[in-house]
Amino acid sequence: MSKRRLVITAVLAGRSQSEVARAYGVSQGWISRLLARYAVEGEAVFEPRGRGGRRPHRARRRR
Repeated sequence: MSKRRLVITAVLAGRSQSEVARAYGVSQGWISRLLARYAVEGEAVFEPRGRGGRRPHRARRRR
């Protein structure tokens, strides 16, 4: 079972976000964002999101 599913299941079962964050080694902010996505996207939140197509933050300088 994925960490995302475990975290959401634990919070929906009534455990506090801070308790779940400590138990699974994640931040409360991540849990809040995950729950917000779950409210909008539903089960799709459990699928990994692609990171393709992103450009580097900085372009390398040519000399």
